[in-house]
Amino acid sequence: MGDMVTTTAAQDTDLASALVQTMHLLQDLHAETSRPLGLTSQQARLLCVLIAGPQGMTDLSHILSIERSSLTSMVDRLERRSLVARAPIPGDRRAFRIELTPDGLELAHQVHDAVVDRINTLTAALPAGTRATVTAALQSILP
Repeated sequence: MGDMVTTTAAQDTDLASALVQTMHLLQDLHAETSRPLGLTSQQARLLCVLIAGPQGMTDLSHILSIERSSLTSMVDRLERRSLVARAPIPGDRRAFRIELTPDGLELAHQVHDAVVDRINTLTAALPAGTRATVTAALQSILP
């Protein structure tokens, strides 16, 4: 019984460690692909989040895990570059949603495609069965 608990604990630690290392690798990859496009990794992430559609500032600050004041500064910078726009929310004079401009949408797709290309290159040597297993495992833990 003791060996089984130790083995399970070691496997849990190995999994957690592998996921943390993967997170760092993907963050680095995202930063490397964003930089040549003139974006910080957080700006790129914001643009990619907005591909799904406009979002309110509160939702964006939760999604991006940043303070609202930092988000406001980031939106200001992206708005000056004509990549995002603030759209009023009917019935609430103080609130607005952030949406991509046509240039922002184009750049968001460039960022997304560049990241996907890098991930595909990184995982190209994985056999099809392994790719399917990893995909299923990751999808099972995503919200």
